[in-house]
Amino acid sequence: MTLQDEIEALAEAEDFSGVVAVSRDGERSVELARGFADRANGRQNTLDTRFGLASAAKGLTALTVASLIESGELRGDTTLRSLLPEALTLVDPAVTIEQLLGHTSGVGDYLDEDELGDVDDYVMPVPVHRLASPMDYLSVLDGHPQKTPPGSAFAYNNGGYVMLSIAVEAATGRSYYDLVQERVLDPAAMSDTAFLRSDRLPARTAIGYLADGRSNVLHLPVRGAGDGGIYSTVKDLESFWSALFAGRILPIPVVERLVAPRRATLDGRNRYGLGFWLRPDRETVRLEGSDAGVSCRTAHDRPSGLTYVVISNTSTGAWPLVRFLEERLPAIAG
Repeated sequence: MTLQDEIEALAEAEDFSGVVAVSRDGERSVELARGFADRANGRQNTLDTRFGLASAAKGLTALTVASLIESGELRGDTTLRSLLPEALTLVDPAVTIEQLLGHTSGVGDYLDEDELGDVDDYVMPVPVHRLASPMDYLSVLDGHPQKTPPGSAFAYNNGGYVMLSIAVEAATGRSYYDLVQERVLDPAAMSDTAFLRSDRLPARTAIGYLADGRSNVLHLPVRGAGDGGIYSTVKDLESFWSALFAGRILPIPVVERLVAPRRATLDGRNRYGLGFWLRPDRETVRLEGSDAGVSCRTAHDRPSGLTYVVISNTSTGAWPLVRFLEERLPAIAG
């Protein structure tokens, strides 16, 4: 049985809705599209469907910040308070941009995943239509006390990455969305990737679905910010990894700094750089996202050049296929 056959059988068994691709040096060995992008209208997922990526956007935020540091418009030791002197007064004045990038800032999180429970049950504390730009998120970021001293511990933090998107706007006077476009998406030739509004999705875009069949439109901000909410395709994510490690987004020494392991998670099953997850036993760099109606992981195995993409427009649909590919990765990569 080929890898394609195994993926198809697992997707069938799990009633998977989404896309899967495995490629090396631009050549795909596996590609699969299954399920519906729009269930009510019978519109099927295809290999060029755009899907929400949730927290996979954090890597793009990190690259945007790193680009601004490289151009001298920010510094890693710039404090958040110096950029936003009147906002987020409960954040420790010593918190820096680099600590926010590496999840060591210790700031209180508006979306603490350790306390979240079932993502399908979570709703935002304000009407989601009010969250359409990074600055709009100040209302949900505020009021959360500092949890640990800056730089003292790793704790995955969604709010910290929203703060980064606000910080780059404050530092440059420009839109976070425009900066991501110019600094990351354009150099990576990611023409089908954007922070779309969930209430105005364009053609070829999948609606996200909860376990009970409802869409996720009332569960997520109408437009994402630094911690998530971007939409993309299989092709664009493959293009992303190629561009990243060819130095087309940032110089290779800067990329190496971002993907160098900084911290291990408490369970020891993952390592983290600055914006990127890292497999603990080999040089595999990952981006992943999980939210109501969204689950995805894309990874690039550097020694072999192997890339995989798994995206589902359901809350947990990606994980059985991700686990299978991660278990098989050493054998597949060779």
